[in-house]
Amino acid sequence: MSQMIIANRLIDGLVIYMGPKGEWVGSISEGAVFENEHDAQRWLVVAQQAVEDSVVVDPYLIDIDAGGGKSLPVGARETIRAFGPSVRTDLLEDAEGNGG
Repeated sequence: MSQMIIANRLIDGLVIYMGPKGEWVGSISEGAVFENEHDAQRWLVVAQQAVEDSVVVDPYLIDIDAGGGKSLPVGARETIRAFGPSVRTDLLEDAEGNGG
């Protein structure tokens, strides 16, 4: 299975992904896809250096489905982290008593 490295940016906590050149990107579509365990582990060492440099926290590998030209997380947690809340955000305003 293909994998990708996900982490949180230390300065603001946003979800970020390791890009193809070891840079950190904000979108899963820009993240580097690792097709074998050796490459994934090698880049995870690079991600750990970013922890030491106070750039990211908690980098780890996630399984992705890279079929069809899109990178889609396999797990529910990573899907929510990649694409946002699992609730209808259009209802949030009504729940807070600010509309509708």
